[in-house]
Amino acid sequence: QLQLVESGGGLVQPGGSLSLSCAASGFTLDDYAIGWFRQAPGKERERISCISAGGTASAYADSVTGRFTMSRDNAKNTCDLRIDSLKPEDTAVYYCAVRRIHCPTDTYVAVSDMDLWGKGIVATVSS
Repeated sequence: QLQLVESGGGLVQPGGSLSLSCAASGFTLDDYAIGWFRQAPGKERERISCISAGGTASAYADSVTGRFTMSRDNAKNTCDLRIDSLKPEDTAVYYCAVRRIHCPTDTYVAVSDMDLWGKGIVATVSS
């Protein structure tokens, strides 16, 4: 089966950090763009960052620039998202997703914009 599985979410205090991971199985990431996305309740699904199959990185969303760092490791078939200086407004379901070759260009995305999504993992930032 083709799967993406996120891990590393949880409850974190404001100012804290999280490291999220995404593991692909049933396929290899080499030919896919992979990105991290998030969706807060009642809001649109937002692209955090994305790296194309060729290694071209999309700009980080304005809301996370300077605090979020994405990486991919094709050899391990994984990607990671490091989040620092967490704010309450970072509370959301975080997803990884892949798309053949190229990253989506829009800041806000529909499920259909990507080929495969993980189920998502909750990150809650609260005191």
